[in-house]
Amino acid sequence: MKTAILILAISGALVLQTTLSGVMAGGAIAVNLVLVAIVYLALSYGAVTGMLAGTFGGLVQDALAGGLVGLGGMSKTIIGFAVGVLSSQFNLSTTVPRLVMFVAATFVHQIVFEGMYALLGGRPFALQWSALLIQALANALIGIMAFLVVEKGPEAAQRRRAGRSSLSQRRY
Repeated sequence: MKTAILILAISGALVLQTTLSGVMAGGAIAVNLVLVAIVYLALSYGAVTGMLAGTFGGLVQDALAGGLVGLGGMSKTIIGFAVGVLSSQFNLSTTVPRLVMFVAATFVHQIVFEGMYALLGGRPFALQWSALLIQALANALIGIMAFLVVEKGPEAAQRRRAGRSSLSQRRY
């Protein structure tokens, strides 16, 4: 079951990321939905699932983006594993720790990715800190919204159905 959830989450994030990058001018958007999905899966299911999600998502994203295939996969694998280990060691079940984890994962991912690209790709290590901060905040916002929808969504739908049924009973 976890495998199906992993494949659906990463595939959905890849499709949405690819679609959004085609819509935005210049192809630059301030969110990494694949990374959000990896952090979400790692927080929800642990280190092994996070690591597998990172490997799968990163390699597919590398293959679609071009360039050095494997760098994104390696950096996302590291993030997925680290977030999964931290989620098993600390209580990350509330909004603020999850928000911090999404922001930190975005920063660490970008630093690891750029560092490996500088070592293997022969380009200088250069981060755009303002763009990275915007991306980290956007990733955190989307990740927190995903947790709220998944955790609170069924309860809200059930309350809405219960409210409708009680209204229909009152009318008769």
